[in-house]
Amino acid sequence: MTPFPRLRRALLVLGVVVAPARPLAAQTAAPEVLFRLDDIGMNHSVNMAVAKVAATGMPFSVSVLFACPWYQEAVEILRKNPQVTVGVHLALNSEWRSYRWGPVLGAGGVPSLVDSVGYLRPSVDEFLASKYDLGEVERELSAQMDRAMRSGLKIAYADTHMGTAGATPQLREVLERVAKKYGVGLSTYFGESYKSMWGVAVASKKSELLSFLANARRDQVNLIEVHVAERTPEMEVIFDMNAPEQNDPSAGVVAHRKAELEMMLSPELAELARSGKIKLVTYRQLIDRTGGPAAMKRPR
Repeated sequence: MTPFPRLRRALLVLGVVVAPARPLAAQTAAPEVLFRLDDIGMNHSVNMAVAKVAATGMPFSVSVLFACPWYQEAVEILRKNPQVTVGVHLALNSEWRSYRWGPVLGAGGVPSLVDSVGYLRPSVDEFLASKYDLGEVERELSAQMDRAMRSGLKIAYADTHMGTAGATPQLREVLERVAKKYGVGLSTYFGESYKSMWGVAVASKKSELLSFLANARRDQVNLIEVHVAERTPEMEVIFDMNAPEQNDPSAGVVAHRKAELEMMLSPELAELARSGKIKLVTYRQLIDRTGGPAAMKRPR
């Protein structure tokens, strides 16, 4: 029974709306955390790092670069780890110096999307400044989705590599049309609160994550974007043509990604999940309970 019923009735007569008290469980529930690990399939080093995170048994989501040559190894890893929800990292860019990839349809299939040597353009700005054809964009994104569907993996969602496929209203319409065609959700379209670890200093990644989780929102799912990789010779030479701060001689791309791998494998994160102080969720869970891909709402 509602406490003080006479007072409540009096307030209603006066036009004062009395909100019902939130259940105690809602007030004290652990924040929900959705880790999205991007770029699996990019190379062997990234694949091995994701395999290590998967070996912990924790539920998380991964965005696969099906445009990249190492995606088949990623597929084999993910087949063995059904607790991992799979998405497609839709790519219109190839940003690494000396390690580039082209469109799934080939340079001849989508000529407006490639540079002079047939690779996807290295930056968002270069892509937007080019005379790209929206029809070719849609065909290429569809080809990447087709490859993902043929892999045999259960694809729950898609997102955009470097944000390019959603960088303009017209591109966003294409992206949403492709998602609807394949019956998948779109990352950030389900009310998530978004944080990326990408720009955090190498030495601060774990501490910043733990600080964020200590104050994580309880009224929204906390989406955390992560990039992991093992420290290997192939990663040592990776150079980002768009972000000088990621190429510091004392750190570099490999140090950033290795630090994020160690962050994901840290005993502190494992204890937060084990103790129930955070609740790990995946995109499949979020999309299913929200009402499926049809329930998507474009983020403001």
